[in-house]
Amino acid sequence: MDKKDWKSNAKRPELDGNLQYHIRCRPGDVADIVLLPGDPERVPKISSMWDSYEEKGRNREHVTHTGVYKGVPLSACSTGAGGGSTASAMEGLATIGAKTFIRVGTTSGIQEHIRPGDLIISSGAVRYDGTSENYVSLNYPAVADYEVNLALIEACERLGYTYHIGITATTASFFCGQNRDGFGGYRQSWFQDRYEDLRAANVVNYEMEAATVLTLSSLFRIRAGAIFTVIGNRVTDEFSYEGVEKSIEAASLAATILHEWDQKKKEKNKRYYFPSIDR
Repeated sequence: MDKKDWKSNAKRPELDGNLQYHIRCRPGDVADIVLLPGDPERVPKISSMWDSYEEKGRNREHVTHTGVYKGVPLSACSTGAGGGSTASAMEGLATIGAKTFIRVGTTSGIQEHIRPGDLIISSGAVRYDGTSENYVSLNYPAVADYEVNLALIEACERLGYTYHIGITATTASFFCGQNRDGFGGYRQSWFQDRYEDLRAANVVNYEMEAATVLTLSSLFRIRAGAIFTVIGNRVTDEFSYEGVEKSIEAASLAATILHEWDQKKKEKNKRYYFPSIDR
């Protein structure tokens, strides 16, 4: 579509046919459950593990694929790095029907016992993301939906992957916000202080999108969770970019588990999943 043919309004931009401004997808293009990697290049890595898929949208940092995995409709949409572009993607996805989000990505552990190659499931997130505060007061918590987390745990157990559950620190800066030096060695004393405070508070990892995903999902009444492959440990200074496929496998399998549970809830006329629903 040529830009001169766009018809919209400034209050909430959409293009013709409810085409969403940032993600370039329209109603019917995405499944109920959407995986949210940051890197656009990770979308084809995710969908290549599915039974089938089609590309539905491509614009800026957002690439969207929709397909089927183990008989369950599933989508993946890249958010780009940080809260701002993540919020834009989520706004568009929610508008056209997404009901569950699973953030899937890489992370650095900040507790010594967490090893590269392990997985981390976020129970909640510290909101240093710089975006969610534009939606609601910082007193509002960023928490994962318990069904999504339970499905992620179940998936990791079935796959036999080592995983940890804990609070994530989401930062708006990959460098200074995560106690790394800025360009030319720039730093301030509070970088180290905040890092030590987070460790003392049993925060387990750094990343850049989870707090936005979890906060906005609660506000939108949409389920969400987050799972990460650990590629570095800031305490031991280990780094190994391996095992990224583990978080992808676990997130995709968790989506099928959630789908199964949702069917059981409908059959039993229950609003929430609970273990004894299977009896």
